[in-house]
Amino acid sequence: MKIITRATAIKNLKKHIGKDLRKLALQYKITTYETGKQNKGWKGLILEKLAGLENNVSKAPNGLSYELKSVSFRYVKNKLVPKETMAITMINPKELEETEFFDSHCWNKLKAIIFCAVMWHGKNSENAEILKVASLDFAEDDELIKEIKADYDFIREKLIKHGFESLTGKDGKWIQARTKGTGGMNPRTKERRPITRAFYARTCLVKKIFETAS
Repeated sequence: MKIITRATAIKNLKKHIGKDLRKLALQYKITTYETGKQNKGWKGLILEKLAGLENNVSKAPNGLSYELKSVSFRYVKNKLVPKETMAITMINPKELEETEFFDSHCWNKLKAIIFCAVMWHGKNSENAEILKVASLDFAEDDELIKEIKADYDFIREKLIKHGFESLTGKDGKWIQARTKGTGGMNPRTKERRPITRAFYARTCLVKKIFETAS
């Protein structure tokens, strides 16, 4: 079985910077808008193909894993900036309470992501290009990682002292613990849906990762 390591996946993706992703998707017979309705997962599917990941290809040796995330960028005052925050992983209250940052699911996810900056051409845009490919390749003693850890520690401490309900998107400089999911009242059962939260990378963190990428 062919092995595609994280480094190889990044190298493969960088070969396609500037190319129209929709044209590439059509080449690989990935449905985009052909049915008259957008296939919301088409960008992720084509990025996996371009990275070299197939059904019979292992992502990495020794049980290591990574995932691809596309982040929409747009121009604001002639500067490319991330359009929105990026979900990292769901928060399990018990796990967050019991787990230090460098042992956490949040850190394991964050350090394993391959970020693909994709140009945003407005709502329901029918094309997109890869602008840049990056990853969080920083040592644990790097200043940025220390600050991300401080965010995690603050959110964790707040959970321990004040409970899961106390977490809000306002907490954290680089990452935040934000509500995720439908929430509200279930119209069928008339019961309130449970509140779920996830760690998100703020736009400033996404921007920082791409600025420091080689």
